[in-house]
Amino acid sequence: MLPTGGEIPNNARLPVLLHRAALAPGDPAAAEALFARHGWPPAWRNGIYDFHHYHPNAHEALAIAAGQVRVRLGGKHGVTLDLGAGDVVVLPAGTGHRNLGQSPDLLVVGAYPPGDPPEQFTGRPGERTKAVHAIPATPDPPCDPVTGGAYPRG
Repeated sequence: MLPTGGEIPNNARLPVLLHRAALAPGDPAAAEALFARHGWPPAWRNGIYDFHHYHPNAHEALAIAAGQVRVRLGGKHGVTLDLGAGDVVVLPAGTGHRNLGQSPDLLVVGAYPPGDPPEQFTGRPGERTKAVHAIPATPDPPCDPVTGGAYPRG
């Protein structure tokens, strides 16, 4: 579990999931199809912001379709992961994430389970109070968007 103090609250109950080599590299449509098949509608293709941010009211799946990226999860005292094409990371509501560096060809496919549109918080004053109420009120993910199995509990 990631640290739950500081500006980024993270999720005290649900773990981050990391699926290495879950997809064929270079095929964003395959990531979108996998997410859709498991009830996580694909929402965008782009990269990962280079500042700490999180979604207090939505879970997020990030598939690295092409390239490589180093991400920090959990805020400034969190963990750093190197992700490459084919990897998928699933972030429960409240989990901070930030791009620390990427290859020029990075392409990420993002998806969220059905629900309210994701709000984006960055750790600004006053956000944490709202977030600590929104995170536990967010319905649990319907499943793991990669395997389709039950989402594990922390």
